[in-house]
Amino acid sequence: MNLPHRFKNLPIRYKILCIYSITFIVIMGLSSLTIYAIVKQHVEKNMDNMLENATSAMVNTVKTAASVSIRNYLRAAAEKNLDIVRHLHRLETDGLLTSEEAEKRAADLILAQKIGTQGYICILDGAGRVVKHPKKLLEGLDISDHAFVQQMVTRKKGYIEYDWQNPDDPAPRAKALYLEYFAPWDWMITVSAYREEFSELMDIQDFEKSILDQRLGRTGYASVLDTGGTFIIHPEFKGAHIFSIPEYADSGFREILTKAGGTRTIFRPESTPGRSGQKQVLFNPIPEFQWIVASVIHMDDFFSPLDTIQKFIIIVGMVSLLIFVPITFFLSATITEPLRNLKDRLNEDIDTGKGFSNRMVIPHSLDEVGQITFYYNSFMEKLETYSRDLKAQIAERKLAQEALQESEERYRSVMEAAPDPIIVYDMTGRVTYFNPAFTRVFGYTLEECLGRKMDHFVPEEHWKQAMEGIQAILEGHVLARTETTRKARDGRLIEVTLRGSVYRDKNGNPLGTVITHRDVSRVKQLEKAIMEIGEKERQKIGNDLHDDLCPHLIGVEGLSKVLKSKMEKTAPDAARSAQNITLLIQEAIQKTRMLARGLCPVYFKHGLLSSLQELSANTRMLHQVNCALLYHEKIPASNDMVNVNLYHIAQEAVQNAIRHGRSDRIVIELAQKKTWFSLRITDNGTGFVPSQEFQGMGLRIMNYRAKLMGASLEIESNGTDTCVTLKLPISALQPPDATPLGPA
Repeated sequence: MNLPHRFKNLPIRYKILCIYSITFIVIMGLSSLTIYAIVKQHVEKNMDNMLENATSAMVNTVKTAASVSIRNYLRAAAEKNLDIVRHLHRLETDGLLTSEEAEKRAADLILAQKIGTQGYICILDGAGRVVKHPKKLLEGLDISDHAFVQQMVTRKKGYIEYDWQNPDDPAPRAKALYLEYFAPWDWMITVSAYREEFSELMDIQDFEKSILDQRLGRTGYASVLDTGGTFIIHPEFKGAHIFSIPEYADSGFREILTKAGGTRTIFRPESTPGRSGQKQVLFNPIPEFQWIVASVIHMDDFFSPLDTIQKFIIIVGMVSLLIFVPITFFLSATITEPLRNLKDRLNEDIDTGKGFSNRMVIPHSLDEVGQITFYYNSFMEKLETYSRDLKAQIAERKLAQEALQESEERYRSVMEAAPDPIIVYDMTGRVTYFNPAFTRVFGYTLEECLGRKMDHFVPEEHWKQAMEGIQAILEGHVLARTETTRKARDGRLIEVTLRGSVYRDKNGNPLGTVITHRDVSRVKQLEKAIMEIGEKERQKIGNDLHDDLCPHLIGVEGLSKVLKSKMEKTAPDAARSAQNITLLIQEAIQKTRMLARGLCPVYFKHGLLSSLQELSANTRMLHQVNCALLYHEKIPASNDMVNVNLYHIAQEAVQNAIRHGRSDRIVIELAQKKTWFSLRITDNGTGFVPSQEFQGMGLRIMNYRAKLMGASLEIESNGTDTCVTLKLPISALQPPDATPLGPA
């Protein structure tokens, strides 16, 4: 027996129990997983932020402590030499030494000292002239024109950092000095050292304890190592090489050390009892000291709340399930008891011998089952109403929340997430920002365009349209959806639609413009393909009407004429009926031909020129309007789609001139130049204002057909006449498989 069959035969209470239990477990599981994932993500984010902030603070602490240590070192050296000078000056004052002997002995003692490998001590007078220097060639040299020397002359004491380039150095190097002044001899004693030697001069013990006392979480710590991988400060492994420690000996840390830090890695050393052992390390370099600050956190310090949440969810689930079982049995009893009572009553009716008529249950009766059915239907109806209201409220609240959330996000985040290219200009037309979608579609990068104008972005033939749009935006208008073309970085022309507006500061003053582009090249291709398919279907239907139905009707017409001639002598009344049938068939043939011509006017008249000649003749005949067709030479063969679109544009222009312009003279002119083909329709009507806001459906369709062909359409009207000009590249006239026109 399969499982569905066994479930089907279970009592109702067990069915309800199984269904409710499975649903409860699924909902509880999904909710728990969702809560756990959200909390875990929040914890990881906080952990990463704390690690990055702590590491940055640690780097600043190390830099500050190291600078203080260097300063103290240089200061101690300067003060020691000042004491030497004071001692020799006292001997001079007591008459034990001459002035020359005292100064010479002091200079010899000072110049004999070294500060690190390249640092030294020199003596300048109060005006900035070198008195004594390890390099004899510099003695007597006036260096007061240097900015740091001017500081020395002004301050006479203190710590100074500056850049200095020796004659044999390729570039200036960072230095620091401490200055002490001895007034009786007018000596400025300077103790200086290059920055690259700071790590050798400083006393690590000055700040080692402050670094080790830092804690990240409960057990995390900070350490300092040099770029060679040796720990300078570490709570356990001071002086050890990083790769000699098992938990650091992997390729990831080798790569970090090679790059001098800046990346993060996660590793799992051997775990200790009660801990997972998972850690996270962030390295941050200090290039001036050739050190790397490493911050380490134990992830157990942050993820321990997740273990508590997990245990809590399990306990709540088990307790809820235990409570759920008796509640389910109780609820099922409230459902099955009325049914059991109804079954007993029906059995009693059968036992009395009254037959099976009383076994029929009418849902609208007042017995318990009927009342349950009634209450259930009423309840479900109310529940449906409540559900609709609740869904509407939820949808409304969701929209409000989304709108609120969207209003709180910064405009840059919105634009970076937008799928359409967005570019922001200042009031001078220079780029201040564009989103990644702009780079993806057009190929320009923000770095190369920032602060520059995008004149090359707009094709030359669209400059007039672009300047009109910019002027409208600057006047405070919102640029409506505008179709145009823009040039990509690789030279491709991309069809887009534009929308734009001005953005302002809090006082309402304009700060710049925001232009949104939408790439509609693919849409245009699809529209063109759909138009081509529609025209082909029109041609097919027109061809079927002309070549199939018309001959068929002509054959029927012949038969009806034969029938009429046979019945004229024997049945005159039937002959007259046959004559009427013949007339009706002739009328049907004429209507079919007119319908075929309407569906495919260009095809049935053997090309564009013939169709336009017929259009001109029909206009003169039907509307009593002087309509002329001018062409200077034979128009080359073109593909059917271009012919159809050119014909319909000319037809719409002629109809507009008659219907709206009330003109009595229309000229249709075809011209072909070396690279362009033009179609021009002029009339002497009342004219109109050809603004985009007042264009009707006919003008919109004309523009649409022109864009499908890759042509430009201009409409000029001065109030007395109107000129519609279409310009099309000569290459668009040739059939799809034809060779290019013109010289090879």
